[in-house]
Amino acid sequence: MILGIVLLVAGGALLLRGAVALATLARVTRAVIGLTVVAAGTSVPELAVSLPAALKGSEAVAVGNIVGSNIFNLTFILGLAALIRPLAIGGNTIRIEYLVLALVTLLCVVVCRDGRIGRLDGVRFLGIYVAFTAFLVTLVRRQMNEQEVREFQVEVDELTRAVPPAGKTAGWASVVLVGVGVLLLVGGAHATVTGAIDLGRHWGLSERVIGLTIVAGGTGLPEVVTSLVSSIRGRDDIAIGNVIGSNLFNILGTLGISGLVRPVAVPEGILAGDNYWMLGLTLLLFPVMLTGMRIGRREGASLLAAYGVYLAVLLGRPEAS
Repeated sequence: MILGIVLLVAGGALLLRGAVALATLARVTRAVIGLTVVAAGTSVPELAVSLPAALKGSEAVAVGNIVGSNIFNLTFILGLAALIRPLAIGGNTIRIEYLVLALVTLLCVVVCRDGRIGRLDGVRFLGIYVAFTAFLVTLVRRQMNEQEVREFQVEVDELTRAVPPAGKTAGWASVVLVGVGVLLLVGGAHATVTGAIDLGRHWGLSERVIGLTIVAGGTGLPEVVTSLVSSIRGRDDIAIGNVIGSNLFNILGTLGISGLVRPVAVPEGILAGDNYWMLGLTLLLFPVMLTGMRIGRREGASLLAAYGVYLAVLLGRPEAS
């Protein structure tokens, strides 16, 4: 499973760099690339794990990975980033994305109440994601301030640094990066899912708990790296936006694609508890996002403490074993 997570992280990074380079060669603006390609790219490992897990009938791992990743992103990643350096929320698009995330998380809880994510639900999720992404792109020029534009430009430039300058060589290099990234993701996903299921059986843990904790934390490593590096370098909007964008894609993109390919059953434990933890922790950021306050060290410590409480409650339940 550790090998699988390493392959997922490496494959996701290569795929992201190649996709960003291709978008740059297509003369897409850096702000749009940051809001679309980068936001979805860091969540590719979650998709690479949840889709094959759902196809294999391991719905507990598939859905648990998404719910657990969203909880992990909101609490552990933002909390740790804020402890290292308080995060200032200055971007207009970040506030818009957060409000949509809160609504989408509520929608996810409602959709899952019947115990399954069907093909129609998948179509709805994907339709909302495409519509919202298109809406964001149209608002870039009017809503994005100079600080956001500068941060996105620096981030995209860093992701394309290893790719040769524009030309045929750059195009082929980008395609190779995407191809190798996909191969690593496929191998990593297979190893991670197989290892997680075997590990759960060996330790006496349910697939749901393994998906919510170990698998979710492993597939969330790209977001950890991106957000922590952005925080250290003072790119606060990128650090926060990366988490919000990733959570949006996890629900709308990953669950949408998984449900469209094959209806996914939602485990009872996730319906009764974990979904509401995800919603509650998402709403916990509501006053911070609306008032433009910083996520300071005190708030960061509170988020980390909330994750600790969640893990204690999760592992303390009888169904964990």
